[in-house]
Amino acid sequence: MMFRPREGHDQRVIDARLEITPPPEEIRWVHDVFGNSVGVARFDCRARELRFDSTVRIDHAPVNALDYPIEQDAETWPFSYDAEEMPDLARSIERQYLDPDRAVDRWARQFLRRDGPTATRRLLTDLTHGIREGFVYIARAERGVQAPTETLKRGSGTCRDFAVLLIEAVRSLGLAARFVSGYLYVPEAGGRVGGGATHAWMRVYVPGAGWVELDPTNGIIGNRDLIRVAVVRDHRHALPLHGTWRGFPSDDLGMTVEVQVTALDPSA
Repeated sequence: MMFRPREGHDQRVIDARLEITPPPEEIRWVHDVFGNSVGVARFDCRARELRFDSTVRIDHAPVNALDYPIEQDAETWPFSYDAEEMPDLARSIERQYLDPDRAVDRWARQFLRRDGPTATRRLLTDLTHGIREGFVYIARAERGVQAPTETLKRGSGTCRDFAVLLIEAVRSLGLAARFVSGYLYVPEAGGRVGGGATHAWMRVYVPGAGWVELDPTNGIIGNRDLIRVAVVRDHRHALPLHGTWRGFPSDDLGMTVEVQVTALDPSA
């Protein structure tokens, strides 16, 4: 289970409650290789239904990461990471999907300036807004992610499809990027899409600014309205809930997911 938000200087867990029906025989909490909080439950009884009810209250501080200073050498693209950082960033720069026709490369490079250096802040903003404005969001319940080339061909996808496309796009430019899974707060008349379920976006490493969060589905730069739960190198490492079970061939494998994010009055 990946339900508990990651703590950091921009968000802090005040309290968390997890109710599981039927009660598990054993439950333990560990941190995975990426530092995400993972719950592991074991059961020893039969049940007609398996239900997880997670309630979390957090203190969330909106941050626009690109407002922070960027190291002088990284203010324009291209730039190189420090030799001391490269061993830890290298796997996050590696491409994960085949692109024999370099379709993702061509899409990403259309945002580079032709008449001079490309400002890093502008490049990341234009890439993020390029997906928000140029693609159609379509909810899809099936497990898995479209290949970035398929998303480009269709011109549509889910939040996780758009996150993977943007990850591969910035990686094609030599930047380190990671997949983020979590929750989206949708304020009234906020114009956000992707609420009511788990949400996906990405983060890119910019020297001086650190890991910058980008939500291409909603065109968000920074972490506003984004509640981070898991950060991974590959989306397959960020399954909110998975496991094995034993039953009859006729058993129903249906699953429903509902996520509600509300803002509390700070004075309460």
